[in-house]
Amino acid sequence: MRRPFRRSVARAAIGLVAAAALAAGFGPAASAFAEDGAPLPVAITGQSHVDLSLQSDHEDSDEPQVTLRLAAPGSDEPGDDGVIPVVHQGSYTIKIDASGLDGVAAVKLPCAAKGLTAVCDGYEINAGERYNEIGDIRLAVDADSAAGDFGTIKVTGEGEGVDFTPLTIDVLVGGPELLGRKLSEPKGFAAGDTYEAPVGFRNVGGMAADGTVLHVHGSRGLSFPDSYGNCAYKQTTDGSLLYQGTDVICTFPGTYKAGAAYALSEPLKVKTAEFALYDIVNYGFSAVGAQKAKALMEGDGYTPGTGAPLTLEELPGAAAGDYARYAEVDLPSGNTYDLVLTGASAQGKAGDTVKAEIGFRNDGPAWISSLRSGGEPIGFTVTIPEGAKVTKTPKGCGATTIDEGVKGYLCWVGTPLLEHTKVSFPFELRIDKVVKNARGKVALPELMSPNEADHSNNTAWIVLNGTGDDDAGGDGSQGSSGGPSATPSPTASDDDTSGSAGASGSGGASSSGGDSVGDSTSGSGGGLALTGAGGALLFGGSGLLALGLGAVIVVVVRRRNAAA
Repeated sequence: MRRPFRRSVARAAIGLVAAAALAAGFGPAASAFAEDGAPLPVAITGQSHVDLSLQSDHEDSDEPQVTLRLAAPGSDEPGDDGVIPVVHQGSYTIKIDASGLDGVAAVKLPCAAKGLTAVCDGYEINAGERYNEIGDIRLAVDADSAAGDFGTIKVTGEGEGVDFTPLTIDVLVGGPELLGRKLSEPKGFAAGDTYEAPVGFRNVGGMAADGTVLHVHGSRGLSFPDSYGNCAYKQTTDGSLLYQGTDVICTFPGTYKAGAAYALSEPLKVKTAEFALYDIVNYGFSAVGAQKAKALMEGDGYTPGTGAPLTLEELPGAAAGDYARYAEVDLPSGNTYDLVLTGASAQGKAGDTVKAEIGFRNDGPAWISSLRSGGEPIGFTVTIPEGAKVTKTPKGCGATTIDEGVKGYLCWVGTPLLEHTKVSFPFELRIDKVVKNARGKVALPELMSPNEADHSNNTAWIVLNGTGDDDAGGDGSQGSSGGPSATPSPTASDDDTSGSAGASGSGGASSSGGDSVGDSTSGSGGGLALTGAGGALLFGGSGLLALGLGAVIVVVVRRRNAAA
């Protein structure tokens, strides 16, 4: 699940110099330092500030708060040979001194740890930062911890030919901790309606907050009709559909007491588009002082709001159970889409090769966001008519076993899937034997989402050498021009299995124009996620309802590994 507000503090940028010459086995940046005798500049990176909650139920006992790494000159992207360049070879030592947390917090250190200190030894340093992990630091409150306790961890490095930039990690116990007021969808809420979000927070920390910042995110189908003078707005309309939408930052000066609850002076209005379905609005408050708040408001891409400022008011008697670490809601949950499959028909004699173009479209009105799942693909199956063999398989389809003794193809369409998207899958078939009215079924799984408006058009047919008015399936249309396009999700392999499913082949699935919308990162839940011949179907994050065939599951696993 994507959690926009559970982000690490951004690491400081490190200025690095690169030269053009290459040294044997080393990147260009390392070569420059080696040639002039200067030590290689390497920064120790990691979270520079950790707030420890006194609320034990809000802490994950296994998850570290700090991951230490080394940031060296050069790129951490693999070269053409798939190898990450090594920019330093030679012994070095990283020392971690957490003695400043004695009596403040409990510490679990990596490497050779003894008490509140640890020593990590290394030999090679790769270019960049990603592949230079030192280890994790886990912090927790203990019996001696009290609100306002403060301490530091100092991380330093030594090594011949390397100039390490140290890292200091500040640790505060029981500081301000602002939990957001829970959100829920109103009964009868529909696409096009405006939600009045009761935004607020409760300070469950041990100290007052000196100023606070509200950060709100609404996904693609949501907007914020009001504009406030103490807020700034940023709309993202490019890149992955998973991350398009609107961000809002609002700053509030003042002191917000420990144990007290506060609410906005008026509900925050969230407008839903006619195509919205399971769009997400989430928000969080952070204890941020005036100087940092100003820097956030001036962030890249943000436009200052207009009108009167939004304010916070204390809310006496607020129930503790009304607040949570993550405050979010999916809007609306009752909109519908209509997935339509269209078939194809062709005539030919033995030895002819014909094209059977399968159509897939979303007639809306809603898009399929898959925001919770991160872009799970939609799958449907295709069987080949008797007497024919596949000679060319479209991109996004692969051979599989549909049922016991039934071979066919599994085709994928990536999500998020825009409203009114059309995509086609052109199969090429060789007619080995003429069979009148030979039919192959094209079908989505029978178990469909409750947001599917019409199940009757989830089946279509490939008809070869039909007689009379044989229906090729669906509403008979082929989904030609107009509307945005979708990218079929690639399968693990384009190789076909032997037998009636046909010979191996590959080819592109054609679309009706527009931008590609086929995102397919891994995850679970949200919208529609349909994976498998029998379907591994998820409804709104509620879990697995039907499990597909074993052969299909193999395809899914391979796709994810390939994407990773």
